[in-house]
Order: sequence, then structure tokens, then C-alpha cells
Amino acid sequence: MRTRTLGSTGPAVSALGLGAMGMSGGYGVADREESVATVHAALDAGVTLIDTGDFYGTGHNELLLAEALRGRDRDSYQLSVKFGMLLEPGMRFGGPDCRPEAVKNFLAYSLVRLGVDHIDVYRPGRLDPAVPIEDTVGAIKEMVEAGYVRHIGLSEVGAETIRRAHAVHPIADLQIEYSLISRAVEAEVLPTLRELGIGMTAYGVLSRGLISGHWSPDRSAEPGDRRGMHPRFADGNVRHNLGLVEALRRVAEAKGCTVAQLAIAWVAAQGADIVPLVGARTRERLSEALPALDVTLTADDLAEIEKAVPLGAARGDRYPSAFMSGLGVGN
Repeated sequence: MRTRTLGSTGPAVSALGLGAMGMSGGYGVADREESVATVHAALDAGVTLIDTGDFYGTGHNELLLAEALRGRDRDSYQLSVKFGMLLEPGMRFGGPDCRPEAVKNFLAYSLVRLGVDHIDVYRPGRLDPAVPIEDTVGAIKEMVEAGYVRHIGLSEVGAETIRRAHAVHPIADLQIEYSLISRAVEAEVLPTLRELGIGMTAYGVLSRGLISGHWSPDRSAEPGDRRGMHPRFADGNVRHNLGLVEALRRVAEAKGCTVAQLAIAWVAAQGADIVPLVGARTRERLSEALPALDVTLTADDLAEIEKAVPLGAARGDRYPSAFMSGLGVGN
């Protein structure tokens, strides 16, 4: 497993990370035993970066990871944890809370649920418009100084917020959606990260399975699967978007890889400062994702991919309209 460094101040991590959200009901019911086995398989394959959030399954995801990581050398993996999203019973989002006192409260709970004495990268899940980012990052900085956090990250914020946060304490990385059909970061955010020496962990590299090569136009989201609310999966959009996938499939077949591997490899090829996260819930999907790191894309390959999936070609926003206002960048 090759490694990449999260920015100029962050840790060295595996070149591919594992996103664990889907193991806690985000995309429908997940099998607990298979989830634990998938984490074990990822670690055994050399994946060291595991991403979670304290609000994934209202703590379920952290408890699941604690089970999966039990007995593993703490220095053999890095935990990236998001915090700050309030939840109501029934899994309804109640908005962000990134007050300094809330930061420390959320951290205390995460440390216990995960069964660890520190978090490798700690980050607010979304910007709290009621709290200056300087206050939030300042509180995490105190936790760095106390030894409970190793590095500070951000998630889904724009260039100005990145600069303000970085002025308080060096930011290791920004976690943000980046894929062949979600490229808004390229205009301003990615250049800002590179100017400041901040890395990127890219989630949604397969656009929640839409460009994995495994979604079909007649497939519908099962109960509890939030993709049923996402505009890109909606009637009128999904068939168009899957047409892009079929064009991408032709490029993948010529390259001798799967659509998913090509989509992951494309994100990885955008810079050594970017670490793709794959949200594999099963060992089968993980086994498909891992070889993406061995797919080398030439300039001609990248040009063919661009023809298959041009910038801005997807239909529909990447989140439901109620969530779009909380993002630092759009599509």
C-alpha cells in the first residue's frame, strides 16, 4: 500500500482511505459482521485511514469501529472523525453546533465510544454559521495541546473559511466531495488548499454508488437509504447520469479495469495531495476498489475520461436542496 501525506503538516496515511458511514445505515441496512470483516480486510490490505463521524448512526459507527479495531496497534491506523451535527430521534438533522464547549463535549464522547486516547484528525462536519470558525478551531487547538487530538481538519467549507481556520492553527486536510461528476472544488478551493499546503480527503468518489458501474436505471433506494432523496438519483436525472457511466464504462473496458476502479483512479490522479475515501460496506466492494491504486492514467486516458464525462455534465445537485446551503461549494 502506497502512502500520501495529508498536507504539509498532517500524517502519512494510506493512499486510499475507508469511509465507514455506510456501515451505520446511511444507505440502508448493513450487516454488522460483514462491516467488521470489511474493516479487518482493509487494515490487512494496508489501508490505515478510517473516516467516521460521531453522528453516523447516532454513535453506532464509532461503536462499530471500536469493535473492529479492538486489539489492533493504535499506531497502525489513523482515525478521522467529524463532529458537530445535531440529531433528533428518527435521525432528523437538527443543524450544526460547533461552539467551543460543544467541541470538547463531542470529543469526550467520541474518545469513549471509539475506545482510544486520541483522534488523529478531528474536524467539524459542517460550518456553523452561528460560531466563528476561529472559535471552533481554537477549541480543537486546545485539544491538540492537551494530547487528545493530533491534527485538525475541515469539511465542506469554502476558500475564505479555510484561510481563516488555517490562520488559527495549521489545517491538515479538507474533507470534501470530489468525483468525476462533483468538481466544484477545482475552481477555488483546491488552488487555495495547495497554496496553503493543506491536503484533501475526497469523499463521494463514486457519487454514492451512482458512478460505480453497479447502479441501474430501474433500481430504487430501499427503506432507510438516503440516496432516495438525492437529486442525482431522481427520475429524470438518473437515466441521464447513468448514460455518462456507460460512456465511462467503454473507457474502463479499454483500460482493462472496472468503472469504479477508473473513477477512483481519476480522483487519485488529480494530485498526490488528494486521498480518495471509498465507502465500501462489504469485502467484495473493497476488493474491487483496492486495485484502483494500480491503474495508471496517461494524458490520453484523462482526455478520454473527460470526453466521456465532461465537466458539469451531471444532472441534479449532489445533496437535497435543504442541505445545499450548508456546503462551502456547490456541485
